[in-house]
Amino acid sequence: MEGLNKEKSNLLKAAGMLAIVVSIFFVVKVVSEIKGLRFIGGGAPASNTISFEGKGEVTAAPDLAVVNLTLRSEAKDAKDAQAKVTIIEKAVLDFLDKSGVIKKDIKTESYSSYPKYDYGIPCYGGYGAPCRQEAPKVIGYEVSENISVKVRDLTKAGEIVSGIGALGITELNGPNFSIENEDKLKEQARKMAIDEAKAKAESLARDLGVRLVRIVSFSEDGNYPGPIYYAKGMMAESAISPAPAPELPTGENKITSSVTITYEIR
Repeated sequence: MEGLNKEKSNLLKAAGMLAIVVSIFFVVKVVSEIKGLRFIGGGAPASNTISFEGKGEVTAAPDLAVVNLTLRSEAKDAKDAQAKVTIIEKAVLDFLDKSGVIKKDIKTESYSSYPKYDYGIPCYGGYGAPCRQEAPKVIGYEVSENISVKVRDLTKAGEIVSGIGALGITELNGPNFSIENEDKLKEQARKMAIDEAKAKAESLARDLGVRLVRIVSFSEDGNYPGPIYYAKGMMAESAISPAPAPELPTGENKITSSVTITYEIR
């Protein structure tokens, strides 16, 4: 009898242990499922979903102007063409230094040197016209340097553009007015867009009598301002005769964010 009671006691202990293990397994599984629902797209695939769009817009005055200019020269020898570009470059750098532009805001974006060829008169044949058929000849070299300039004092942007033109630089793009550090503004626009999408979702859920379970996907499309170009023709005129510095209204830059949030509903 004593042995039978001991065997029953062992069986009860084993059953208790098994019950504890099974309970822990289900608790872990449930917790894992709940945690999965906290992440976008986590958990089981959603069967019923609905999407909402939101838009956010932030405007701010620009604090930076970028001007791009190309220095170009030709000569029979490559070194002479390079020397001419160097002379023009020095004049530009001296002017920018006097205008208060610091060295770190002046950058050479590209520098190229290539030969120029005389390909002769093309021969079409059958017309009796004289022509040359010899190999192309190098008749000189062209050197170009593209420089970008950051102007932080926007009140001087027009003066700098006019002064560069007066040095004989006819290839100039800009100024492009922008905001140097846009990250915080982008975050603001994104938050506004998300808040709008969430508000739409909560409102429609109430109207439809459904429950928003979780976010299953999110996407964003940003829209940022493009460059403003200064006409080359005006630069050419100022190279001939110095013109008054143009007034360049900076206006405001608009940063927008458009988001789409997809919810699982029940």
